[in-house]
Amino acid sequence: MDVFYNYLETNVGIPTEISANIFSTILLFVIIFLSKAVIDKVIEKNVKTIKLKYNIEKGINYLLYGISFIVLIRIWFNGFQGFSTFLGLFSAGLAIALKDLIVNIAGWIFILWRSPFSIGDRIEIDDHKGDVVDIRIFNFTIMEIGNWVDADQHSGRLLHVPNKFIFDKTLSNYDIGFSFIFQENKVLITFESDWKKAKEILLNILKLHFKEFYENTSDQFKISAKKYFIDNSNFKPDVFTTVLDSGVLLTMRYYCNPRDRRKMDMKIWESILNEFEKHEDIELAYPTYRIYKK
Repeated sequence: MDVFYNYLETNVGIPTEISANIFSTILLFVIIFLSKAVIDKVIEKNVKTIKLKYNIEKGINYLLYGISFIVLIRIWFNGFQGFSTFLGLFSAGLAIALKDLIVNIAGWIFILWRSPFSIGDRIEIDDHKGDVVDIRIFNFTIMEIGNWVDADQHSGRLLHVPNKFIFDKTLSNYDIGFSFIFQENKVLITFESDWKKAKEILLNILKLHFKEFYENTSDQFKISAKKYFIDNSNFKPDVFTTVLDSGVLLTMRYYCNPRDRRKMDMKIWESILNEFEKHEDIELAYPTYRIYKK
């Protein structure tokens, strides 16, 4: 190798030390690339869970990046004094020119450390809603829900959100602490309808659909109540009565999994239509106008 380095210095003008550093850098990248390929094959063969596989691969990537950075510093900056000089200049440059990037890195560290959300969580931040599908050093990615699509279904777009938003934007997490949301179905019936019977039918529909679900999730309510000030009595499905200009409004209120919102809405409405069809004294209302001639 010394002969090759001397040749480069004599004919190309590259100092021997620089040539050695370039060769060491190339060798480092080759070793990292081969190591990554071998590790990926081992993970692919032995880890079956998609989320666990993703997290392991991310962790390995960060570890390899860190090792590469440290080794590169040792290659190009020999000794502690050279490293200190480089680190001082590097930090000063980042502080002045890359303020947003630094804040994004700090946000990334905060996300990994405090875990306000993780891969697979459904969140809302800065008026953007979606499922977290990736977390990187400078941004995280969510699969958008809503927008022009109804009932929190995926729109098909990927939104890349800067990590710095975690510090100055309001974050809502659908899955941490209490992983259910309230859903309401508003049923408007005519004034001539038997609203008491209709309300009883709606209550029975809620009991039919949510009795087993409520029993299975009662333990989670108790766990959440220990950590947050949550009144467990407020989470039972119920029906509320209101009078509007065009009829009696019966509002069904119940909780469900955020990802099942549209499915539950469909089941509830199909049950309502099937039950109301059996009773001639209950009729759905709609805005109407009455004209009186004198």
